[in-house]
Amino acid sequence: MLDIDLHCHSNVSDGILTPAKLISRAAQRGVEMLALTDHDDVAGLDEARSAAFEKNITFINGVEISVSWRNRTIHILGLNIDPDYQPLFDGLAAIRAGRAQRAQNIAVELEKAGIGGSLEGAYAYVGERGLIGRTHFARYLVEKGYAKDTKSVFKKYLVKGKPGYTHHEWAALSEAITWIAGSGGRAVIAHPARYNLGKNVLNDLLDEFSALGGCALEVISASHTAQQVEIFAAHAKSRNLFASCGSDFHGPGESFYDLGRLPELPSGCVPVWHDWNTFQNN
Repeated sequence: MLDIDLHCHSNVSDGILTPAKLISRAAQRGVEMLALTDHDDVAGLDEARSAAFEKNITFINGVEISVSWRNRTIHILGLNIDPDYQPLFDGLAAIRAGRAQRAQNIAVELEKAGIGGSLEGAYAYVGERGLIGRTHFARYLVEKGYAKDTKSVFKKYLVKGKPGYTHHEWAALSEAITWIAGSGGRAVIAHPARYNLGKNVLNDLLDEFSALGGCALEVISASHTAQQVEIFAAHAKSRNLFASCGSDFHGPGESFYDLGRLPELPSGCVPVWHDWNTFQNN
């Protein structure tokens, strides 16, 4: 079986490594097929693709799109996309513009909680593209001693009900799926267990996702327990959705999983890559 990882991040969004260094780490760990799925941006794909060609890694164009659904934030992966597809390109640009405003709002909320300088501190961790996310705030708060690691920052400050949380409207689910499908890619619900939806709401999401043309669930994820893997495998099989796998790697020391070496998909799952018979690295 190929060593496949279809969810990871570079410093184009909120990862630590450059796209090329990310590919080098993947090669060192034996990854044979990898998708770079930066948040709301495809700017790292060319660099990663070139590096993957040199390392003999099959490279898949990807992106992770921020979506608002029933006042919740859901992440939708686009795999095997055409990054030059204009509606996708324009849609991602609009989402990135909204990230800057959300960052200002987060900083205001943290200021109310007695944490100053967070906007400037977060931007110090942002890459050349200027794309800012909650992870950049988390790194700043760790630097200042508010928590021991970025995972603890999220739990204490950046999720709903905590001092640094702020609501933000992202793209609609229908928009994200339309952009991905129009570009020739497959839409995948990333780390579905992370949303804590409850049985009925989860079923509603899966129903709507499928009806809109969504293709797959991320069954193997760093966010999933072994029991949750089986639950989402069952959902994928019962709904004729493909199954995907990804480490959601952001950098050494910040991720539950490193790149690659992921558990196998449960029996009976149809991999999202099952009919990608030929791959182009250039």
